[in-house]
Amino acid sequence: MPEVRANGLQLHYESFGRESDPPFVLVMGLGAQMILWPDEFCAALADAGYRVIRFDNRDVGLSSKIEGVRHPKLAHVALASLVGVRLKVPYTLDDMARDTVGLMDALGLKTAHLAGVSMGGMIAQVVAAKWPQRVASLALIMTTTGNPRLPGPRLDLRLRLIQRPKASDRETLVRFSMETWRLIGSPQFPPDDKALRARCERSHDRSSYRAGLARQTMAILASGSRVKLLRHITAPTLVLHGADDPLVPVAGAHDLAKHIPHARLEIVPGMGHDLPPQLLPRIAKAVLGNAGSATARH
Repeated sequence: MPEVRANGLQLHYESFGRESDPPFVLVMGLGAQMILWPDEFCAALADAGYRVIRFDNRDVGLSSKIEGVRHPKLAHVALASLVGVRLKVPYTLDDMARDTVGLMDALGLKTAHLAGVSMGGMIAQVVAAKWPQRVASLALIMTTTGNPRLPGPRLDLRLRLIQRPKASDRETLVRFSMETWRLIGSPQFPPDDKALRARCERSHDRSSYRAGLARQTMAILASGSRVKLLRHITAPTLVLHGADDPLVPVAGAHDLAKHIPHARLEIVPGMGHDLPPQLLPRIAKAVLGNAGSATARH
């Protein structure tokens, strides 16, 4: 699998489609590897005439791990963020945005269509606001503004995010991951047990690194609100969110659409905090429609 040197890190990536086609860069969410962008979704974008690039963020998958740095405990960072205090953490969402731009630089991409899911959507917001000339269109999926006034995850999910698996053997970790996905997934589109296990086993066997999950969580907490930054986004923007998302409540989508100029909001009934196979055609159609409108405008 190819990798590039970007922002001082090694980033692993994968490409779908022809290199001569307009690029579409996909940014994944918290603790999730690039393979969580479904192959079918990537193929749909490639079949529509785009070169699709997905990659592992820092501290996850096969990309560089940020080890050997001192940092506060995650609980202390969470508490500090609640009272508006910023603690020094290994990196922030701004650093991860520079990773994305560095990946584009390394691949020779002057501009690209950009889609981010969850934390990846937060990173994509920063890229589009601070490097507007690099973003042709922007798709923000099940993400939010970081506005502290918005409702947060359900209490059981907050506790789940800081809970540790009871053991570190493969089966325990796979089951823990499966249970987490069931908690945050789409209530109207529950995952098939066999397919869910296969997905969790594939992720575990490719890379299992919980330290990166903690540091990425710190990056989100320490980065604060992006509300003031969002007005600088000029790319045609799609905000797509599940009506039944328990991890990032749908209020986050409405807040994004309120603060990003001319953003288009699409709420999907029955969708939670995942990308169920049944909804991939709808999501791909919406994302492609937004990219197409950007091309037409240009």
